[in-house]
Amino acid sequence: MNFNLPHIPTRTSSPRDGGLTMVMDKGLSINEAKNMISASSKHIDIVKLGFGTAYLTENLEEKIKLYRDAGFRVYFGGTLFEAFIARDMFDEFVELVEKYKLDTVEVSDGSIELDHDKKCEYIRILSKKVTVLSEIGSKSADVLIPPYKWIQMMEKELAAGSWKVIAEAREGGNVGICTGTGEVRSDLIEEILTKIPREKILWEAPQKSQQVWFVKLMGANVNLGNIAPNEVIPLECLRLGLRGDTFFDFLPQK
Repeated sequence: MNFNLPHIPTRTSSPRDGGLTMVMDKGLSINEAKNMISASSKHIDIVKLGFGTAYLTENLEEKIKLYRDAGFRVYFGGTLFEAFIARDMFDEFVELVEKYKLDTVEVSDGSIELDHDKKCEYIRILSKKVTVLSEIGSKSADVLIPPYKWIQMMEKELAAGSWKVIAEAREGGNVGICTGTGEVRSDLIEEILTKIPREKILWEAPQKSQQVWFVKLMGANVNLGNIAPNEVIPLECLRLGLRGDTFFDFLPQK
C-alpha cells in the first residue's frame, strides 16, 4: 500500500483460497487486458472469459498467457461448457481445455437441463485434471430454486470435487441469488450459510449494492465474482472500509 493507515482489515494474500475477486472479461482487447493488469493485478485472483466470448476473442492464446503470467486463474465461462454439452461434445471440451493449457474450468447448467448426477460426474472427471468451479442457479428469472435444493446441490458438487461453488446471479446481478431488480435474496443466502462453509462459495455480485451487502455480512474476505474490470479497485475499497458504504464497518467502536 502507498502509506500507513490504521484500522484497515487484514486481507488474505495471493495466491489465496479466500477473499477471492473474480473478474468477468466480456471481450477486452489485449491492450485493455494489459491496462487492467497494470491498474489492479494485486487485487485480482480469477478471470472468467464470460459466457461464449472465447469462441470469438481475437488472440485468445495470447490473452490467456497474459492473464496466467499475471498470476490469475483463467477459465472459459460456464455457458461455453454448456454449449459443448448440449452438442454431446464433452471430450472435445476437455481437448479444448488441454489445448489452451487451462488449469481451471467452470461446470454449469444455468442454460441447459442437465441431470445433477451427470453434472457431478463431469465435475469428478474434470477435477482429476484441473481445478473445478461449479455454478449453481438458473439463468432464467422464472426458475426459483428452494433453499434446501441449493444446499443439496452445493454439498454434492463440493463432494464431487469442486474447489468452490459459484452462486449464480449472471452478469446483470438479477437472477439466482438476486431478485429481478437486483436485491440480494438475504433469506436464501443466510439459509445456505447454515450448511455450506462461506469460504467454499463464490458469490456473483456485479452490482455495487450487492458487493456492499456481502462485505457487511461476511467481511473483507468474502469471495465475490462477476466484477467488472474497472470495478476491481472500487471493490477493494469496499473491502477495506475506504468507501462511504463500508466506512464505519471496520473502525473501532467508540
